[in-house]
Amino acid sequence: MKRFHCIPILLLVVLPWIIASAQDQPAAAPAQVQTSSPAAPTAAPSTQKRVTAYTLPPDLYAKAHDRSRIHFRLALIGFVYGLLVLWFVLRTKLAARYRDWAEAFSAKRFLQSVVFSPLLLLTIAVLTLPLDLYSEWIEKRFGISVQGWGSWTWDWTKGQLISIVLGILFIWLLYVVIHRSPRRWWFYFWLVTLPIGVFLFFIGPWVIDPMFHKFEPLQQKDPALTASLEQMVQRAGENIPPERMFWMGAGEKTTGLNAYVTGIGASKRIVVWDTTIAKMNIPQIVFVAGHEMGHYVLLHVPKGLAFFAALLLLFFYLGYRMIGWVLGRWGVDWGVRKLDDWASLPALLLLLSVFSFVASPIMSAFSRHDEHQADQYGLEVTHGLTSDSAQVAAQAFQILGEVDLADPDPNPVQVFLFYDHPSIPERIQFALTYDPWAKGQQGEFVK
Repeated sequence: MKRFHCIPILLLVVLPWIIASAQDQPAAAPAQVQTSSPAAPTAAPSTQKRVTAYTLPPDLYAKAHDRSRIHFRLALIGFVYGLLVLWFVLRTKLAARYRDWAEAFSAKRFLQSVVFSPLLLLTIAVLTLPLDLYSEWIEKRFGISVQGWGSWTWDWTKGQLISIVLGILFIWLLYVVIHRSPRRWWFYFWLVTLPIGVFLFFIGPWVIDPMFHKFEPLQQKDPALTASLEQMVQRAGENIPPERMFWMGAGEKTTGLNAYVTGIGASKRIVVWDTTIAKMNIPQIVFVAGHEMGHYVLLHVPKGLAFFAALLLLFFYLGYRMIGWVLGRWGVDWGVRKLDDWASLPALLLLLSVFSFVASPIMSAFSRHDEHQADQYGLEVTHGLTSDSAQVAAQAFQILGEVDLADPDPNPVQVFLFYDHPSIPERIQFALTYDPWAKGQQGEFVK
């Protein structure tokens, strides 16, 4: 689930790709939290039980529903809290003070960004840290996170360092463009960020991911799984040889499950979490990987890039149209001189955060559509490769739901606003009813 707080939207061009891939969350359902008493780590579900619908025993059902409800509230609170943080930075003139320090340090704009950007980003990170700590504390109490606080703090620190390095670059580029083209900055900055974002997505599996997790060749860890994945990849018509299939040590940090495909071109690879190998059998893992393969075969990566790039362009344009009014109304009180003043950044981020939240139903619906197509592709690409592939898919979803405590009856408003995957009950129902082959037809995507 997306949590809307004051993470700078300017960095959202690239950070979701590189940091999310490094700290990838299970695909079962949007992450949720709850405040029940501590729970023991989830035991491996029965992988052979025949699934006819998504069900949980009463105790797990109550916990999953409570976890979902509280996380929904946390998402809404996080959005409002993020706006308050940005307002606080403006109202107390912290941004203006950081600008003054940057301008006193050097007359060169890039060196000013080297001073201003880390100060602003760290201030925002520290002010939002209580929310991050609370979310992690809830996950620990519930048994989803098993990561020690020292390890979590180090991951948080590495994430901030990545944000600072990228922030220095992107914030510098933004204000160079604003200074040189006050009326077209929204378009030119958008053009500049896209190729940089694609490049960072390309190098992410090599540079960013290993900063957060341990990776080893899957062929050494599980030769049988590697052979089955290779067979699925060949049927999909993709080029991911065994040397680009990896085992990832997620179990030292989470009990969640995942298998995913990441990167583009030479960096494209299949990654399977050790927790997934421990709790799913090979056909189930192959289905999950087949789902992820569908994102590539169905061109969801370029389509998603185009869709979210278009939204980002709209956000920048709306920001351009409204920032003048905002600074004219409150700029003097905030110590902001004009738009090309470094101190205007929190005001621009506040506007972009609001636009992003308002558009969240559109973004979530787009993501759910792609995820549904990927489910369909996973069913088609594994049909004939595994016995009773529909039941295998349903079992995989059931296991994901049990381990990650997916809500069997999620709030429709929550789904509308934040769910970037279909709910587990919907996914199991589709897996059990999608059967074009019974009618003598072929799959839509895999012939």
